[in-house]
Amino acid sequence: MAFGTSLDRWLVAADNALRTVAGVAHAARLSPAADIGLDLPPDLRRRSAPLMRVNHVGEVCAQALYEAQALTARSAAVRSQMQQAAREETDHLAWTAERLRTLGDRPSLLNPLWYAGAFTIGLVAGRAGDAWSLGFLVETERQVEEHLAGHLDRLPAEDHASRAIVAQMKQDEAQHAEAALAAGGAPLPAPVRWLMRAASKVMTGTAHYV
Repeated sequence: MAFGTSLDRWLVAADNALRTVAGVAHAARLSPAADIGLDLPPDLRRRSAPLMRVNHVGEVCAQALYEAQALTARSAAVRSQMQQAAREETDHLAWTAERLRTLGDRPSLLNPLWYAGAFTIGLVAGRAGDAWSLGFLVETERQVEEHLAGHLDRLPAEDHASRAIVAQMKQDEAQHAEAALAAGGAPLPAPVRWLMRAASKVMTGTAHYV
C-alpha cells in the first residue's frame, strides 16, 4: 500500500472519529420513527432515554470498530465490507441521537473514551487477519442483536418510536452478521466471546447513567 494512500485513510478515519464523537452524523435512510407520534409523558421518557443512550453508545463503538477494521483489512473486499457496515451503522448513530434529543436527554459523557477503546479493539481484530476480523464482526453483531432484543422487552410499549428504531437496528445487525459469516468469518474462541460479553456489560452498565 502506498504511503500516501495509507495516510489518506488515516486522515479520513480521524475525521470520522471527530464527527462521531461530536455528534455530527447524518442518516442516509429515513428514521423508522419518522412517521410515528413522538410525544411521551415524562415518566416514560425517563424509562426510554437511558436505554436509547446505551444504544447510541453502541453505535459510537460500532463506528470505531469498523473504521479500525477497515484500516487494517488485508483485502479490498473485506475493507469494502467493513466500510459498508459502518455506513449503515451511521444511520443507527443518527437515529439514536435524534431520538435522545426528542426524549430530552443527552448522549453518554464518555463517548470519546468508548470510541478510543473500541477503535483499539478493532485494530487488534484487524491485525489478526481478515478471517478473524470478520469473525469478530459476526460475534459483535450477534451480541448486539441479543442486546437489542432485550431492549425491545424493556422499552415501554407506548414508546413506538424508540421501538421502531431498535427493531430496524436489530434487523440490520443480523444482516451484517450473516454477510460477514458468508464472507469467511472464523468462529472466535470461547474465551474471546466471554471477554467481549464482559466488556459489553461494563459499557452498557456505565452508559445507562453517564
